[in-house]
Amino acid sequence: MKKVKVNGYEVALVFRNGEYKRVLTAGNYWFWKNEDVYVYDITKPFVAPVELNILLQDKALADILHVVEVKDNEIVLQYENGLLKQVLTAGRYTFWKSVVQYAFVRADISKLEITEDIDRATLLSKQVVPYVRNLSVENYEKAVLFIDGKFDKVLDSGVYYWWKNNIAVHIARVDMRQQQLEVNGQEILTKDKAALRINAWAQYKVADIEKAVLKNKEYDKQLYVAFQLALREYVAGYSFDELLEKKESIAPFVLQNVKEKALALGIEVNGFGIRDIILPGDVKEIMNQVLIAEKKAQANTIMRREETASTRSLLNTAKLMEENAMLWKLKEMEYVEKIADKISHISVGGNGQLLEQLKQILVSK
Repeated sequence: MKKVKVNGYEVALVFRNGEYKRVLTAGNYWFWKNEDVYVYDITKPFVAPVELNILLQDKALADILHVVEVKDNEIVLQYENGLLKQVLTAGRYTFWKSVVQYAFVRADISKLEITEDIDRATLLSKQVVPYVRNLSVENYEKAVLFIDGKFDKVLDSGVYYWWKNNIAVHIARVDMRQQQLEVNGQEILTKDKAALRINAWAQYKVADIEKAVLKNKEYDKQLYVAFQLALREYVAGYSFDELLEKKESIAPFVLQNVKEKALALGIEVNGFGIRDIILPGDVKEIMNQVLIAEKKAQANTIMRREETASTRSLLNTAKLMEENAMLWKLKEMEYVEKIADKISHISVGGNGQLLEQLKQILVSK
């Protein structure tokens, strides 16, 4: 015979000739030589020495065991004393009911949505993260969610978590902010075959993400073409001179023409403008010559107008002087004063007739 001591934190399984007989808790026991005793620490997981189903037929043993069965499409989060210990995958696991407080959270990972009560910190833990996929949508974005290639829903900004499995998940992000579209280098012929290069800009934002992504391919390129065609339609309808006169109406026409088409793309157009109109070299030279000629004509007109006004003023002055002798003398003295301002010195003879000489110089006969 042999003696076996089972401590308070241990459990013993007794086998006779290889056949399971009973379970023993704390105490001292004697056994025959043909009996084998396996002692287990109940603070640690239990690994059955034989087929578990055989042992579970003993109700006394089954009552002191946690038996966790995990299917192929499942995982089980094992907690010990409130802390996540490990993730159990497909298989059967046994734990002793003891001072260690076990808890188990079962999750079906064959589906996409995480419906189990699992917090974000646990989902991002190193044990669970291999089974989770996450996608983020920025604050200025929205996204279209496709599951197995089919449209599911529109996602607002935020972080999304799904189980990682064989379900195909794809999202198409769309920037919902106002955006700038450059319509540059447009070579367009006017009605009278003058070639112009026009640079323009447009502002837009996505208003309906489902229309923009699901019903249209490359909505931004389609919008560019719509602006391009509207601009060409307007310019081709006028001659070069008419276009220069009506250039302020280009932007309103194009904007109104494109707005309705943009709505069909799920886009709201907020503005359009012409940055510059570039003329061909020969046309630019001709325009410069026309401008110079116009400015010269304007200058000649102004000069003739000033000459006419000056002549009229002199005529009026002459009439007044003719009628008023005193006015004549005042005018004469004014001119004498102007002449004197330009004379640096005066030489006179010393024959005593100084005043008479000055009178002869300054006063006409």
